[in-house]
Amino acid sequence: MDSMSPDVYVNLLWMLGSGIAVLLGFVLGKALGKNTSVAQLQVLEERLTHKATELQRQNNELEHASDRIEQMQDDIRDKDILLAELNVRIVSTEEDHKQKLSFVLGAKEQLKAEFQLVAQSLLDEKSEKFTALNHSSLSQLLSPLKEQLSRFSKQVSDGYDKDLRDRISLLKELSELKTMNAKMSDDALNLTRALKGDNKLQGNWGEMVLERVLEMSGLQRDREYVLQPSFKQQSGAILRPDAVVQLPEGKSVVVDSKVSLKHWEQAVAAEDDEQAREAMKKHVDSLKSHVKNLSGKQYDTLPSIVSLDFVLMFIPIEAAFIRALDEEPGLYQLANDKNIMLVCPSTLLATLKAIRSGWQHDRQNRNALEIAQRAGALHDQFVLFTDALEDIGDKLGKASNAYEMAHKRLSSGKGSLVSRIVQLEQLGAKTKKTLALQSEGVTAEWEGQGN
Repeated sequence: MDSMSPDVYVNLLWMLGSGIAVLLGFVLGKALGKNTSVAQLQVLEERLTHKATELQRQNNELEHASDRIEQMQDDIRDKDILLAELNVRIVSTEEDHKQKLSFVLGAKEQLKAEFQLVAQSLLDEKSEKFTALNHSSLSQLLSPLKEQLSRFSKQVSDGYDKDLRDRISLLKELSELKTMNAKMSDDALNLTRALKGDNKLQGNWGEMVLERVLEMSGLQRDREYVLQPSFKQQSGAILRPDAVVQLPEGKSVVVDSKVSLKHWEQAVAAEDDEQAREAMKKHVDSLKSHVKNLSGKQYDTLPSIVSLDFVLMFIPIEAAFIRALDEEPGLYQLANDKNIMLVCPSTLLATLKAIRSGWQHDRQNRNALEIAQRAGALHDQFVLFTDALEDIGDKLGKASNAYEMAHKRLSSGKGSLVSRIVQLEQLGAKTKKTLALQSEGVTAEWEGQGN
């Protein structure tokens, strides 16, 4: 019987009702045939009417149950769609990371190859002219380039390793999300009984669950989220939300925990359906009251933070959250109309994971920009280095030309200094040393003039 659809139940009840009607009609006919009294006929007619009413009530209940089943199926489809979107986002993020890493590694190899090619070409061309340079001076010129290349390589390698670890961690955390939700629901049910009646203790427990979810998200405390910060409104009132989560684009989202345990515990412990329905109605009314109070705080008008247009209302008991939406399907839209988004531990964790992924993407973009800036600075310094090499080569060439010119003026031709000194020696000047730069041409020329 459990596997029958609601339509089968309706048909069975209709057939049963039809049979009852036929049977009563038959009995009524018999009664009329035997001159049954008018009072008896009225009694039979009332019974028939009562049976028809009961049949209609049961039919309505079956239709309501069918609607509930369709609603639950819609919820399951919505969650499947959300899971598919998360998987698509993970795949897209991995592809994006791979493309960026491939670009950075390619740029590194290209820059390294170009550096080696240009450096080798310059060194081959100027190798002979560098023999006179001091080795320590050349090392001082090359050392900064070597250090920057080493830092560049290390930064790329560290970024790849960190990105790989983050992706593995994200996949592992997603796989453990279902188990964690079930455990948190069981813990919440046990704590519901323990905390019943103490509103202050309930509030503290809700804040503790919120803090635990924030820690599990991987966001950095006091950098990417802050617990219980204080804000002053223009009216002078002090607001202290349970948490404020920072977004990469400079905005913030406020998270406030709201615990409603009393009526939820009554609904769970109810001995019959009527008591359970009454307790669930009160539980939903309590959540509506929390939504109204939270909307009245107007966190989006605070001048000290750039908040989003909505506030996250955190319900720490997952089962209570789901049952409340089943009981009142319009509750989510009611909260949304007041710029309140209802979240439980699983949906809040998924939201925080998406924010953490956004932070990682933002940091990677900033790292890529810094790498590009450093690569540009490295290129500029390399250009300066090659310019310095060219300048050294030009100066060496000029020095060589000046040396050759001076040497010619010293020892070449009849009017050179060497020829004149030789003439002085040959004229009988008293000297102790002979000039080593004497040439046969100069001496022979002078001797010919003497004859």
